[in-house]
Amino acid sequence: METIIGIDLGTTNSLCSVFQDGKPVLIPNPHGSMLTPSVVAILDDGRVVVGQAARELQVTRPEAAVACFKRWMGTDHKVSLQGKSFTPVELSSFVLKALKEDAEAFLKKPIEAAVITVPAYFNDHQRKATKQAGEMAGLKVRRIINEPTAAALTYGFHDRNAEKMILVVDLGGGTFDVTLMEIFEGTLEIVSTAGESMLGGEDFTDRIVATVLKKEGLALEVAEVRSPLRVSRLRQECELAKRGLATESTVRIRLPDDHGTYDESRAVKLDRAAFAKIVEPLMERIKRPITRAMQDGQREAKEIDEVILVGGATRMSVMQECVQQIFGKQGLIKYNPDEVVALGAAVQAALILDHADVREMVMTDVCPFTLGISIAKEFGTRIESGYFNPIIHRNTTIPVSREEVVCTLIDNQPEIIVKVYQGEARKVVDNVFLGELQVKDIPRQPAGAEIMIRFTYDLNGLLEVEAYVPSSNRKFSTVLTNHAATLSKFELEQAIRNLQRLKFYPRDDLENQRLLRYAERMVGEVNRFQREQLEYAVDRFLNAMVDSERESFASARQDLLITLEQLGISYDGQSEDEKP
Repeated sequence: METIIGIDLGTTNSLCSVFQDGKPVLIPNPHGSMLTPSVVAILDDGRVVVGQAARELQVTRPEAAVACFKRWMGTDHKVSLQGKSFTPVELSSFVLKALKEDAEAFLKKPIEAAVITVPAYFNDHQRKATKQAGEMAGLKVRRIINEPTAAALTYGFHDRNAEKMILVVDLGGGTFDVTLMEIFEGTLEIVSTAGESMLGGEDFTDRIVATVLKKEGLALEVAEVRSPLRVSRLRQECELAKRGLATESTVRIRLPDDHGTYDESRAVKLDRAAFAKIVEPLMERIKRPITRAMQDGQREAKEIDEVILVGGATRMSVMQECVQQIFGKQGLIKYNPDEVVALGAAVQAALILDHADVREMVMTDVCPFTLGISIAKEFGTRIESGYFNPIIHRNTTIPVSREEVVCTLIDNQPEIIVKVYQGEARKVVDNVFLGELQVKDIPRQPAGAEIMIRFTYDLNGLLEVEAYVPSSNRKFSTVLTNHAATLSKFELEQAIRNLQRLKFYPRDDLENQRLLRYAERMVGEVNRFQREQLEYAVDRFLNAMVDSERESFASARQDLLITLEQLGISYDGQSEDEKP
């Protein structure tokens, strides 16, 4: 059987795992540690160093090492080390390659495939960059899985018979995610997710560093340029102080000079109250995604059975106090928060391989970002383009198929370009461009001609964009494979075939058309007191036909039939003009 390893590619530390002997197992690095620092250094002779050795060089020779490059994934940011330029993808590939080699040494066989975790709020570019890093490291990335989902898989694997609503709060070194999910009968159903990809434990450390330097009359940005060794040494001290406050009420921070040398007589003290004050702006940012996830999931704090804390930074007292304040209960740390995501990645790998020990487990996921198209809006006599029109809203359970109606802007408009974006902003310029579809040869007709735009999205990250022109009965479609770039040709073809089964076209069904025509005619025959009730049911049915969502359509159709029955109107499935 193929072996797929699980990888938690973290901002501060990375871990590797495998599903073995019926359970997920962590893989140690050559130093015997499960945590490999996500730090890369370049030696004078050009050799690449990864992990603990690179972290030590980051303190003593900060110009030769770099960390926190996960935050730059999906951007054009470059880092210069020893006169050479490196992209975040290249730096991440060095870490992934080291983890791959550790796994091969541990398992004593070549490893070619992996499941890699990413923050739930990573956008399309960031996920694609992560896959590219895996490929550069010699790995076929079988699945990109959200970190909170991986954490929940660990808890769900060990507690699969539970029935509860849980909230996973994942604060790592550089990113923050919140995921609301329900566990029942071996099923993990993601309800909603939210987060920030530029907020993590490193920001809390930086706040301490900036505060200490300010007392010394220095700004952090200036000090990093003038005295990089001093700042790197101080950051190390502040990181230790931050961790110390998880168990101690007061900690001591030694102050290095410009040469990075400590004078034991120079130090400052930091207590929990002062730390809470320093990081207050960060805690406000922490609360916003928690609120958004709860609102999107339409849940209240009292409905949450467990709050699971994931990521090393959740050990901070301010995080645990925040959870207690919002939910009235302590956050749960049943498993090591540094390790739980990597263990979940191994469970996901077992699910892909259909391992017997996870065969009864089922997991659903949601679309973390809204998917939509660019449209133009009319403001009086002025038309302004570049507005975002959502088609699949964030936190919609996937796989899913949704449809929206757009209209031509001008008379005799021959074509439209459907530009696809991902994001939440009102204007597309602030969202992520995914691709486009050209719709040509639209019949000549007045402005306002309708065109149906359908999005079909699956667990592999495939997005099919389809446009249907009723006036010509023509369809145009394209499949955007940004998230599914590592699928084989066969797997891609199979996934595209599966997409077709997701589609639902109630408007094309003759029986639905008959019911609509019949109900519309009955509106004119009932008395004025009954008309409002029937019109409401007809409008709901018509909207459901356009929305093309199976459950809501079935509900709307049933409601219309019940309304007709309540009004004493018999419908036998045939319109009057079809009866003999």
